[in-house]
Amino acid sequence: MTSTEQRAEGAGPFTTRLTWHLPGGGTAVWESRLARRRGVLAVRQAGAAAGRHTSADDLALGRIRRLNAIAAAAFVIGGLLFAAGAGVAQFGSGDATTCASIYFTGGLFFTTGGYVSLLQVVNAPRHIPGGEGRLVTRGWRWWSYEPTRVDWLSTFVLFVGTLVFGVDLLDSFLQGLSVQQTNRLIWVPDVIGCMLFLISGHLAFVEICHGPRLCPGFRSLGWSIVAVNQLGSVLFMVSALAAYTRPATAGLASAGVANWGTLLGAVCFAVGGLLQFGERP
Repeated sequence: MTSTEQRAEGAGPFTTRLTWHLPGGGTAVWESRLARRRGVLAVRQAGAAAGRHTSADDLALGRIRRLNAIAAAAFVIGGLLFAAGAGVAQFGSGDATTCASIYFTGGLFFTTGGYVSLLQVVNAPRHIPGGEGRLVTRGWRWWSYEPTRVDWLSTFVLFVGTLVFGVDLLDSFLQGLSVQQTNRLIWVPDVIGCMLFLISGHLAFVEICHGPRLCPGFRSLGWSIVAVNQLGSVLFMVSALAAYTRPATAGLASAGVANWGTLLGAVCFAVGGLLQFGERP
């Protein structure tokens, strides 16, 4: 006897939670984030309380642990470096080359964290329709194209955002730029990168809330990680808007807001990385 799908939940074309009937009674629930981050299904046997059942094999669990640790460490280090760069700009020498070097190094870690987060989705254990609520592990892949999966789309947009930030950070080393060139080569990529971070965070909320509406989930570690990262993205956007160079004065709209927004936003991502260490099998 095989299980049958009972209910699918999500938003639009995205499915983030599936519930199956189990042979002999009871249900198994697959949730996108729990499966890829912890390799588990929620199982309720007939007449029993709900419990956690690890369905992924040792290979999958090992992958999840390693990828999670690398991504978490990358966001912690990248966040701390961005905070250090903002601190130097606000309280230190303010030397443009020094700040650009610190930011660029931090950006490399952010890009690493973004790509490894995408690898977590690409190589996550998958559920099998009609397979009695089991998870299976596929062969290792460095890339996939799955735009109908909200977790893939969220991490892909995040990764692209880190690459766009890389353009901004590289251009910040250029000397002798006019106001128009500064805004076009540095400010515009900065704003686009922040917008992509915000879109990625919204999609992450869609995944964890199983719909377009924001859900209360303060007791959920995954929800807390998504929330603190989204707060960091909002602060990054505030910082980017304040970093616009005014043509009339050739100065930033608000250097203080730009530096503090970057510092606090970076701290949020570092905290999110620390919390992510706890989201493991």
